[in-house]
Amino acid sequence: MNDTRKEYHCDVLLDNSSAVELLADETGFSKQKIKQAMQKGAVWLTDSRGTHRLRRHSKKLPVGSTLHFYFDSRVLSEEVADAKLVCDEIDYSVWYKPRGMLSQGSKWGDHNAINRWVERNLEPQRPAFTVHRLDRFASGLILIAHKKKMATALSALFQNKHINKQYKAIVHGEFPPEKITIRDDVDGKNAVTHASLLKYDRESDTSLVQVDIETGRKHQIRYHLSGAGFPIVGDRLFGDKVDEQDLQLTAFKLSFVSPIDGEKKEYVLEQEYQPYLDNIENI
Repeated sequence: MNDTRKEYHCDVLLDNSSAVELLADETGFSKQKIKQAMQKGAVWLTDSRGTHRLRRHSKKLPVGSTLHFYFDSRVLSEEVADAKLVCDEIDYSVWYKPRGMLSQGSKWGDHNAINRWVERNLEPQRPAFTVHRLDRFASGLILIAHKKKMATALSALFQNKHINKQYKAIVHGEFPPEKITIRDDVDGKNAVTHASLLKYDRESDTSLVQVDIETGRKHQIRYHLSGAGFPIVGDRLFGDKVDEQDLQLTAFKLSFVSPIDGEKKEYVLEQEYQPYLDNIENI
């Protein structure tokens, strides 16, 4: 097992047991370190309600329940830039997700996930449900629902392709002037990407392109553009492995008909958060 990652599981055998004390005894970690890990979403409890995150260190645990501590030093030490509120529609909100922030947490923690960040920072505080994903290393607009009913409605819009997502990317090379359509399966599933040139910079030999997708497969845009001969700047998965730039892929526009009132909604990211060629070093 990776030295930075380890799982601990403790059965609760006595009434009024403390998660902090049990895990401190089991792991040898300080109680303060355990409390911090709980706040970051790395501690879970299996009880009569199922398995769920445990954040309240003062909660007394029922006999017969089981504690789970998923310790990963790298996950727990990660820090990312703040998300920024674009628009609060009460039942849902629109946010700018910075590069490095997760769309959803894992069993190892959720403090760097957009939904958890929103729960802790949006006023007034509300539950936050992720209804679609944005690549961890991409930035841009993301929708967060604040009621389960709204999460279901927005998820249905995505599934039925009733939400239009538009991206901008900076790619290596001189992109052709005409719009191109890429139809290439991703992980055995149909995937369609449309891309068109916005601007070419001869000095850096990079192009700013707009991307529209008909499907939302994992890494679809990165995979398709790389396969077409235009890897995204900063893409160390499908492009240059030693590219030192951040991934230059941003979701800059979302548009759909609101399930609340039937009105057409369009959200556009401020220019300062969009990729632009002048910000790319000569490479």
